[in-house]
Amino acid sequence: MTVVIGLTGSIGMGKTLVTAQFAALGAKTCNADDIVHGLLAQGGAAVAEVGAQFPGVVKDGAVDRQALGKIVFADGEKRKLLEGIIHPKVIAAEEAFVARAKAEGVKFVVLDIPLLFETGGDKRFDKTVVVSAPHFIQRKRVLRREGMTEEKFARILASQMPDKEKRQRADFVVQTGFGRGYSLWQVRRIVGLVCHPERM
Repeated sequence: MTVVIGLTGSIGMGKTLVTAQFAALGAKTCNADDIVHGLLAQGGAAVAEVGAQFPGVVKDGAVDRQALGKIVFADGEKRKLLEGIIHPKVIAAEEAFVARAKAEGVKFVVLDIPLLFETGGDKRFDKTVVVSAPHFIQRKRVLRREGMTEEKFARILASQMPDKEKRQRADFVVQTGFGRGYSLWQVRRIVGLVCHPERM
C-alpha cells in the first residue's frame, strides 16, 4: 500500500528542505510549483490557454511569469481565472504521479502543494504535513529573496491561510526554525508513524 502525503506551508517556511528530507528517507516526491513551471514553459500544456486569456504574456512560446504575475497579483478576479486554467492541470499531473508511484509499489509519496488547504486539496491525501517556523524567521528568509519587498510579502501572506490555522488542520507539523537536525528528526518520526507504525 502506498501512503500519499500532502505537504504544505506558507511562504518561507522551509517546504523545499522538508520535502528533500522526506526524499532522503525514501519518499518519491512531487512539487506543484515545478508542475506549474512546466505548464507555462515553452511547449507547456497551459501556454495557449493562458495566452488567450491574458494577451501579451506569451513570449517565444512560453508564458512570461513576471508579466503574468503583475496582472493577477493585483486583480483577484484575474487570479481566479488563472487558477481555473492551472489547477485542474496540476491536479491531473499529481494524480498521474501518484498512480505511477502506486504501480511501482512505492511505500510513500509526498506532494509539495503551497495552497493545499486553500484549494480543498487536503481531501485527496492520506495524511497532511504543515511546515512551519516562527514569524521572525519566516520574514527574514522571505525578505532575502531577490525582488521581495515588505509590501509584496504582506500581499502574499494575505492570500494564504494563516499559519496557525494550517497547523490546526494538519495531521503533522514540522518546525524548521531550530536547525536541520531537528526538522529531520521530526520527518523521521512522521515516516515511522505513517509507514512503519509497527516499529513505533
